[in-house]
Amino acid sequence: MRSSSTAKTSRAEFRAVRDLEAIRKFIVPLSPPVTSFEASIRSTPFRILVSVLLSARTQDPVTEKAAARLFAIADTTGKMVRLPEAEIARLIYPVGFYRTKARHILGICQALGKAEKFPDTLEGLLKLPGIGRKSANLVLSLAFGQPAIAVDTHVFRISCRLGWAKGNTPVQVEKELEALFPKNRWSEVNQALVGFGQTICRPIHPKCGICVLNRICPSAECNKNPN
Repeated sequence: MRSSSTAKTSRAEFRAVRDLEAIRKFIVPLSPPVTSFEASIRSTPFRILVSVLLSARTQDPVTEKAAARLFAIADTTGKMVRLPEAEIARLIYPVGFYRTKARHILGICQALGKAEKFPDTLEGLLKLPGIGRKSANLVLSLAFGQPAIAVDTHVFRISCRLGWAKGNTPVQVEKELEALFPKNRWSEVNQALVGFGQTICRPIHPKCGICVLNRICPSAECNKNPN
């Protein structure tokens, strides 16, 4: 016989998976920028890694164009290391912190050039310049198909709004979401919630009135007109 705690976990998991699936279906016709961005970078682990690095603190359409300019000139580590740092910075402008990212890109290419293989673990990716936990998890998911939850600002905000997590840091929220969702759903969380955050569950003036979850979301502002 299952314990009450196990039953509660199962019910919470069922509801979370149900709501995640509702979000995924709801945002498809809205064509959130993240969908186009992720489709444009799904080529090689290297392109995914650099694109994810560029995306930090930058809107997806800007990142997508910057990555296209950069990869048109250098789409491998060997080609990239031959570019001056200033040229990389010029190509990726106006992504956020473009000078720092140009330096990190060169550092990554130098590190990968010395490595026996492309890192495909969280620990290995975190050793690369400019790659934090969120970026590493996203690379694991997009490049290698590994179950991973990348907690960015959208995932953090929406998880808390929906009551899926209560953590005060991205790592805490990541662990809560890993405990809530079955492992085969982990990689769906980021794309669904990022797309949802870009279109409906925005930081300011969320469109609660037209949200697919407005009747069950504990943070819903259903009495307000959608903005």
